[in-house]
Amino acid sequence: MRNIINVGFIGNPNCGKTTLFNAYTGANLKVANWPGVTVEKKEGQTTYEGDVYKLIDLPGIYSLSSYTMEETVSRQCIMSDEVDVIVDVADASSLERNLYLTLQLIELRKPVILALNMMDIVEERGMEIDLHRLPEMLGIPVIPVSARKKTGLSILMHAVAHHKTNLRQSPLIHHHPGMQTSHIHNHHNEYAMVYEDYIEDKIDSIINTLNEKYKELPNKRWHAIKLLEKDTTVTEHYPLEIDGITDKSYEKDIINQKYNFIEEIISETLVNKSEKAASTDRIDRYLTSRFLGLPIFLVIMAFVFFLTFTIGDWLKGYFEIGLENLSAFVAEGLSAIHTNQMLSSLILDGIIAGVGGILTFLPNIFILFLALAILEDSGYMARVAFIMDDIMSHLGLSGRAFLPLLLGFGCTVPALMASRTLEHSKDRFKTIMVTPFMSCSARLPIYVLFSSMFFGKNAMLVCYSLYLLGIIVAIATAYILSKIDGSKAEHALLIELPEYKSPNAHTIAIYVWEKVKDYLSKAGTVIFIASVIMWIILNFGPTGYVTDISQSFGSQIGKVIVPLFKPAGLGYWQIVVALIAGIAAKEVVVSSCSVLFGIQNITSASGMDSMVDTLDSLGFGAANGLALMVFCLLYVPCTASIATMHRELGSAKKTFGIILYQLAGAWIMSVIVYHVGLLF
Repeated sequence: MRNIINVGFIGNPNCGKTTLFNAYTGANLKVANWPGVTVEKKEGQTTYEGDVYKLIDLPGIYSLSSYTMEETVSRQCIMSDEVDVIVDVADASSLERNLYLTLQLIELRKPVILALNMMDIVEERGMEIDLHRLPEMLGIPVIPVSARKKTGLSILMHAVAHHKTNLRQSPLIHHHPGMQTSHIHNHHNEYAMVYEDYIEDKIDSIINTLNEKYKELPNKRWHAIKLLEKDTTVTEHYPLEIDGITDKSYEKDIINQKYNFIEEIISETLVNKSEKAASTDRIDRYLTSRFLGLPIFLVIMAFVFFLTFTIGDWLKGYFEIGLENLSAFVAEGLSAIHTNQMLSSLILDGIIAGVGGILTFLPNIFILFLALAILEDSGYMARVAFIMDDIMSHLGLSGRAFLPLLLGFGCTVPALMASRTLEHSKDRFKTIMVTPFMSCSARLPIYVLFSSMFFGKNAMLVCYSLYLLGIIVAIATAYILSKIDGSKAEHALLIELPEYKSPNAHTIAIYVWEKVKDYLSKAGTVIFIASVIMWIILNFGPTGYVTDISQSFGSQIGKVIVPLFKPAGLGYWQIVVALIAGIAAKEVVVSSCSVLFGIQNITSASGMDSMVDTLDSLGFGAANGLALMVFCLLYVPCTASIATMHRELGSAKKTFGIILYQLAGAWIMSVIVYHVGLLF
């Protein structure tokens, strides 16, 4: 039986940690949440010299201080038995900033390997790192790697394999010029990070006290340092009377002395630090400009939507042809074996029309996520967060709130989970309330279908305006909330602006595949079930199976609610039923319309023409279509998002209040858009 070694990958945000993790695991990874919390973790496996290595991709953090959920989760994980070896991934081009976390990890007295990533950027900038002196000063192996180019990977795993049981791998060689110590112990031979005498005296005194009360406690030095810092977690778990030793928190002293040592390390190991100006700085003069940053972002996103529609619609055409051929083939097959009419209707009108109609939008979804992945991996999305920070603060939102909002353009569920990064409950509540207004990818099929039907060549502009409308409504909501509770943004966004780099094809492929896989799995589960349920309520009524859809349960349900939707131009029972079905998953609105109006292959050119004719005969025109898209943008998110919202808030009352607000906002905006649209 082979040994299994658990390796924790940890590092600052944007250090290339996930790219390195993906280089080892490929698509062989598992995504889940940490037990008891909604912070995402990724696990994968690789083998080396006959042993199995379980790799754990920890959240990107700057320190082990437990201020945010990510920091708490990472600290708990690497201190537990779940991690045998720590791989500290550092951005070699920003070594000074990355070493603070490294020094904290070394103090845990676990095997630590420092992986210097982005060494190619270091070379491009004309800098050099002394790879002999650096491990001498830190006392741990230092391995240069490039996750993007996949170089140094085997050497890094070799270091992990051969140092997995060593708490201290090499003798420490410190010079500390000008530093005089009269301390009783020569800690410079024992620890990489040694503090000034007055701190070391207190650490020794606390260790003596810990030896008396907690004899079995491992790594007493680390616990002593945390007690000096007044660390909440350690203080609660290991209460100790140290009033005679310390009368205040020494956290700032400890931080400052760590950075003093880092300066010493940099001066001895980094050569030609400022010899070559980074092209990143020149680009950022424009992309992060106070006046140009936001317009450039809007232009870039407009180009993304242009690609989503032009290339996506071209590819979608082939999917539609395939769906038409599949429907015809299945219909002929069912007819040949004389299948019961009801079963044929279920297969053709329910399953194939419902699920197949959604799958034809896969090219549009693929192009959108591909573009977002490229922007993210190039380092641009971090700039967008930086640009938006000032705007967020004026809205009474924490600068960190922009990150969950940005995730909301992909999927509302992880976006709501990301609100855990916010420290204060007011910030979390406001962020959770406005996040669903960010137009998730599930709404895109609705926009593509109805904008293509009613606005032709201007479909892309209509879709783009819907995304902007969602942002405007979110901004207005946040502003109103900040005025009601009188709160101001006191917690600015602290974010690393990484070097610009050419996107990594492997990382992008994994990211896009995960998103596409989620979309396909939803089509095979939620949308499949919703399509079947929709077929049932539309083909059964009080008298049993019906061929006239107006006699079905769906018709009766829709007709009861229709009066509420008439002012918004949505007073059609079929539309009402489709909107109700959309609460299961927004894509279901499209498949429901296909079933409700009896149109197969609704996404094809002929299907859309038939749909337009059918709606036109009912008096449903472009103004109604625009109002429908606005309502779908703003009304309640899918059931998975609602469940996540309830879990994050821990309050059914608050969740219900947000749902009511979203419904009211969607109704009001749809009424306005409909009546203004009629004027044109």
